[in-house]
Amino acid sequence: MADSATAGSLALDTLFTDLVRVETRLYNAVTDRVKAETGVAGGYFELLRHVRDHPDARVADLASAFAIGVGTTSKIVDRLEKQGWLERRPNPANRRSSLLMLTPAGETVVSRAEPAWRAAIQEILGGAVTADELTALSVALHALRANLERRQLGLPTG
Repeated sequence: MADSATAGSLALDTLFTDLVRVETRLYNAVTDRVKAETGVAGGYFELLRHVRDHPDARVADLASAFAIGVGTTSKIVDRLEKQGWLERRPNPANRRSSLLMLTPAGETVVSRAEPAWRAAIQEILGGAVTADELTALSVALHALRANLERRQLGLPTG
């Protein structure tokens, strides 16, 4: 029985390592392509797109959606604000927080970067495995993410 448990642990360890390395390499490949083609950092694009798709998002909402700390998120929002792509508006429901919205320049950035983002993902993922494998992977990753979120595991501090 110990051999079976050890083999299972080794398999999960390998799965974990592969999952983390794939995520890192995939993210780097996609964001590098977007940056090269549009001049927009992929992480900035993602946050801007999220604000576009979630009107009146707050910094805390972005932090939660991207599983990054509120302080880090606030600094990123500061940078996007300095670029003229995002602005903070007073939150009428809570004076201590601000609501985020894209500026016209931010809308342009998202519109310019989104096709490059989608093309990079399509080329990299679509060419790597079959459609059925992608579907199975998507279902499995969704279940893993939902489990982590339900259990509130992996939340950043600060």
